[in-house]
Amino acid sequence: MTNHALALFNERLPHKPYYSDDLQFGVRIAAKDRAILAKYIQFNQPHAQFWLGFDVDRQGAALDWSDRNAPAPTFTIMNPKNGHAHLLYGLETAIRTAPDGRIKPLKYAAAVENALRKKLDADIGYSGLICQNPNHKHWQVNAWQTELYTLDWLADSLDLASANDKEIITDYGLGRNCQLFEQTRKWAYRAIRQGWPAYEQWLQACFERAKAYNFQFLTPLDEKEVLGIAKSIAKWTHSKFTEESFNDYVAKTHSSEIQRIRGQKGGKVGGLLSKGGGRPKANDSINSIEPWVALGISRRTFFYKKKKNLTFTK
Repeated sequence: MTNHALALFNERLPHKPYYSDDLQFGVRIAAKDRAILAKYIQFNQPHAQFWLGFDVDRQGAALDWSDRNAPAPTFTIMNPKNGHAHLLYGLETAIRTAPDGRIKPLKYAAAVENALRKKLDADIGYSGLICQNPNHKHWQVNAWQTELYTLDWLADSLDLASANDKEIITDYGLGRNCQLFEQTRKWAYRAIRQGWPAYEQWLQACFERAKAYNFQFLTPLDEKEVLGIAKSIAKWTHSKFTEESFNDYVAKTHSSEIQRIRGQKGGKVGGLLSKGGGRPKANDSINSIEPWVALGISRRTFFYKKKKNLTFTK
């Protein structure tokens, strides 16, 4: 069972993962056959997440998931010195973390991940980039589940509410991908209209903006992931938001006729003093619209006196 899980783990590794033998000296990148010998290794690919990984810093972490009624991990990787462990849940279908237009599945995955993290009481500061390498003899490895999970299967185990009400922590795990995508794309929709830059210049601008948002996270995403998100947004907006298409949109939605119709509709909806709502009529004086002007007092004083039922004197 453990051999099967290990084979699956190795098969799904990135071609050039991050790795480390001592985290005090940071991480490096190497070919898979070198990285697989290290104590720590990157276990998910840059834009495809095959594993939900959790860092549980307490003694007995490799076993107490059962006491918490959490679904069984695919396998646990325990530090024999202190009993702390990394728990990995293998997914049948990888989660696409480079947002190429489908943010809803990513949000759903982030909600499931967060619910499972809470169930396990796992470390909220865990970056999820690297894990204890189950191939290394330093760790104690146990396999618990042979069948790969779907997100729905995990969600059923976690007793989640409807998808629209699920909680997502924007500073943890996949929640960071969602948050970074949302913030950067909203900025991009407005910013691209300021000069309509060439693609390379626009990509750099999106990347710089995404990096700035990323630095706001307690545990920022890896720069490769940030670049992937920026690239997706830059590509889409640069192809869809052109000066010609924007001008065409404005012409279609803001013609004088459309504006006239909107004005007529607006006049029928609530206004300031007109009976039953509506905008002030042309013959309404400024004094009737703003009575504090006629009284020669400030707007604040007018409403204060009105609230206190005080007498108005001109």
